[in-house]
Amino acid sequence: MQFTVEIEQEVDGRWIAEVSEIPGAMKYGSTKDEAIAHVEALALRVLAERVESGEQLAEPIHINFAAA
Repeated sequence: MQFTVEIEQEVDGRWIAEVSEIPGAMKYGSTKDEAIAHVEALALRVLAERVESGEQLAEPIHINFAAA
């Protein structure tokens, strides 16, 4: 399971990071690293909720995050 983190800086200076494989997984941060950390944590929470609810995952959990 590999996730792609897309990062952009907004006009107001904030950074936004998105995990493209998880719809709606987007987080802001005041720095690039902060935005990445927030969205990675969100992605892990989403996966944990899926596992806890019994949702069948497409493949075993081996998680890697890569910057786009």
